[in-house]
Amino acid sequence: MKWLRRLLLLIVVLIVLLLGWFFFGGGHQPTSPAMSKVTAATLHDPALIARGQYLVTVGDCAGCHTAQGGAAFAGGRALATPFGNIAVPNITPDGGTGLGHWSFEDFWQALHNGKGRHGELLYPAFSYTSYTKVTHDDALAMYAYLQSLPPVHRPPTASTLEFPYSVRNSLTAWRALYFKEGVFQPDPKQSARWNRGAYLVQGLGHCNECHAARDSLGGTPQDVHLTGGQIPQQNWYALDLSTRQNGGLQGWSEQDVVDLLKTGQSAKGTAFGPMADVVASSTQHMSDDDLRAVAIYLDSLPARAPSPEEPSAFNANALVVQGEKVYTQRCADCHGKDGNGVAGIYPPLNGNSSVTEPSGINATRAVLLGGFAPLTTTNPRPYSMPPFAQQLSDADVAAVVSYIRHTWNNSTPAVMERDVSKYRQTPMD
Repeated sequence: MKWLRRLLLLIVVLIVLLLGWFFFGGGHQPTSPAMSKVTAATLHDPALIARGQYLVTVGDCAGCHTAQGGAAFAGGRALATPFGNIAVPNITPDGGTGLGHWSFEDFWQALHNGKGRHGELLYPAFSYTSYTKVTHDDALAMYAYLQSLPPVHRPPTASTLEFPYSVRNSLTAWRALYFKEGVFQPDPKQSARWNRGAYLVQGLGHCNECHAARDSLGGTPQDVHLTGGQIPQQNWYALDLSTRQNGGLQGWSEQDVVDLLKTGQSAKGTAFGPMADVVASSTQHMSDDDLRAVAIYLDSLPARAPSPEEPSAFNANALVVQGEKVYTQRCADCHGKDGNGVAGIYPPLNGNSSVTEPSGINATRAVLLGGFAPLTTTNPRPYSMPPFAQQLSDADVAAVVSYIRHTWNNSTPAVMERDVSKYRQTPMD
């Protein structure tokens, strides 16, 4: 049966390639910077460059386009996906390996249409499914800032996508399913601040790229918005962002959201895992007005349907009893017997959305890996949590995580030992 599925997949790919050639075979003729309608004087405007720097920071472009220990925006990383690794390009203005020969029109096409300088379809690891909402003026400011950077000569690493995903024109079908091109359109029924928050969350912030579940083709249906999901290849769970009933942030105030994005901490919990990186490199630098706008928008997300009760496949009660013993020995000194932590120092576990998310991944990996809250201007010396991977067995980790997910005001399913073993093997990044 496996060979039959591969044959059917090959036939589908061939059909897509033919359709892609038919509809998109003309490609795109790149425009050199000298031929661009945007003048050099415009690109050298200090105010435009400064605005572009802010927008690039809001979009957290450096988060993907900077290799560990490498020059900012010079690429060099490979993003892991279920279909293979995708090389992240250099976006400094180097003529040989970066955007030096790109015109603004080329940059706009990539951001808005998901197409490269020569018309090639871009892989959606580059989040053009969200960036298409960015306005023309904001894109110009971002381009001006990127062109103002010192050029860095750094060729990209090689992508290692599996067939048929390595065939770019196969993206034609993917785009038909998951990509809707279009700049953000304000809702006249909402306030200016709400619309600003919606624009940032849906567009530059590209929050839905992590905070929504992806299907087997790596896509997110267009009617799924910020409902939470596991981040592929990373084994972290990005929360549902609704603050209303059954939402992942149920009970969070606007100030709680602002505090987390600004400082990395709030009365409801602390950012860690991939979100800690986002706070450190992006959201802490946002203006207070923009942070408040984001919080207002998230507060408007609808209530969610309650999660269906799933019968336990094992004796969770015995696990919780053992977990209480581990918690008392290892956790209570910091997080308190009542699970409420210490404000501004140790985050609460009671009612913590990262503890009670559906999968149990976040709490499990926090116990295994420990870690710091993000380093921010307002919290330059965050308290750390030690890793317990060496001290606790898989059984002990499953027990203590099940305990904190099933006590105080928490009531979520237990974590199985086999899951702990799987998460223990997952790299940090």
